[in-house]
Amino acid sequence: MKLKLLLTVLLLQICSGPNVQAQPINLSVAASMTDALKEIITGFSAAHPGARLRPNFASSGSLAKQIEQGAPADIYVSANPKWMKYLVEKQMIAPGTHRIFAYNKLVFIGEKRSIVLSLADLVSLERIALGSPRSVPAGQYAKQAMDRAGIYPVLEQKKKLVMAKDVRQALLYADRGEVDGAFVYQTDAILAVTAKILFTVPTDLYDRVSYPVALTISGAKKKSATAFYDYMGSPQAMATLEKYGFEPNR
Repeated sequence: MKLKLLLTVLLLQICSGPNVQAQPINLSVAASMTDALKEIITGFSAAHPGARLRPNFASSGSLAKQIEQGAPADIYVSANPKWMKYLVEKQMIAPGTHRIFAYNKLVFIGEKRSIVLSLADLVSLERIALGSPRSVPAGQYAKQAMDRAGIYPVLEQKKKLVMAKDVRQALLYADRGEVDGAFVYQTDAILAVTAKILFTVPTDLYDRVSYPVALTISGAKKKSATAFYDYMGSPQAMATLEKYGFEPNR
């Protein structure tokens, strides 16, 4: 009888449905948030030892296109509202889960000996890296700022702009000295080894850098994904964002 009772209990547990530990969590996250999200994942995993998180870091536009084409994604973090809106319009985001996660700022980095101090000085450089404005939010913000400063057409015409697949690649180009400078987020500049911040791009020249987060339609159906989504709004996660230079949206 005892054996039969034990088998019955085990069967009920198996049939009761997956829990946080059993369900993999697929994350599609903007490349600029790589380090912060990795630490947030570590914090969540400490509280849920059996959790399986699968992060995919890339440019926001690339991730949105992947999700649209059927790539597994339970939570999406974009580096600007544009691509989140794109998926909302495609009805791929769970209603009521879209919120701003954090904010950032745009800076220009280069060699420490550089005398570049403003956007106007960029015309004196030969190679300037930025994420491709077609898919990389950091590049879109940079183009917006250069357009408003009246220098983008000149730099484009003289072929001085080097397009990177994401903001981290732009950072790498500048840090290796392969370009004279690069537009990156303030949080990325912290990671530079040799390059330094030459100037902060005036915030009135581009839209506020906002990171929206949301559950996808499939993610909203998974306990594991909703648990991590809730954890992303916790005091621990907010502290991690601040540690990496982001401004959390409390």
